[in-house]
This record gives sequence, structure tokens and C-alpha cells, in this order.
Amino acid sequence: MTALFDVLLILHFLGLAAVIGAFLVQVRRKGGFQTSWPIAGLVVQLVTGLGMMGVIDATSDGGANHAKLGVKLAIAVVALVLAFVARARQKRADAGAAKAKAALPFFHSAGALAIVNVLIAVLWS
Repeated sequence: MTALFDVLLILHFLGLAAVIGAFLVQVRRKGGFQTSWPIAGLVVQLVTGLGMMGVIDATSDGGANHAKLGVKLAIAVVALVLAFVARARQKRADAGAAKAKAALPFFHSAGALAIVNVLIAVLWS
């Protein structure tokens, strides 16, 4: 089970890199956001996070910190929804049906929530 957990953790970190990396590269843009990497990274993080939670519950006596993981799950789902909204707004802006900055608050919010999730993972013990 340790090997499974380690593989899930590595994939979780790669998902994190896809989300926050894409966010930081594009943070100064006013429009033209590429949302495929953040969405893929958030999906990877959700799946691997749930898998790690299952492994922790199955192998540890005390179980996982369900309050912490519930908060992280909720934040990740909200970030994913915001990333999908940013993608839809960006497509409308690219087609000329919306302002160029239509996706900006949604894209930035999704990236900021991903960073908040990292802070919760590290600081909440």
C-alpha cells in the first residue's frame, strides 16, 4: 500500500504543478487564457486525492483527518468549476461574444484556490 500511496502522491504533485504552473505563467494576462492544463491538473488532483484518502483510511489506525480533507475537497471542486467557467467565458470572448476580460476573475479565482489548497495541506496539522 505504501507504493500505491507514493505513486498517487507523485501524480497529485504533478496535477498541482499543472494547475499552479499554468496559473502563474498566465497571471499577468488580461485575456486569452489557456485552461486545458489547469482543468486537467484539477481532475488529476481530485482523483489522486480521493485515492490517497482511501489508502490512508485503509492502512492507518487513526484514519485520515476528514475535516481537513473535506475542506480541501470542497475547495478543489469549486476551483474546478471556476476553471470550467473560465474556459466557457474564454471561448465566448474568443468568438467575440463577450469582453476579452470575461474569464479573468474565474481563472484567477481557480488559481488562487489551488494555492489555498496547498497552504491548507501544509499548514493544517
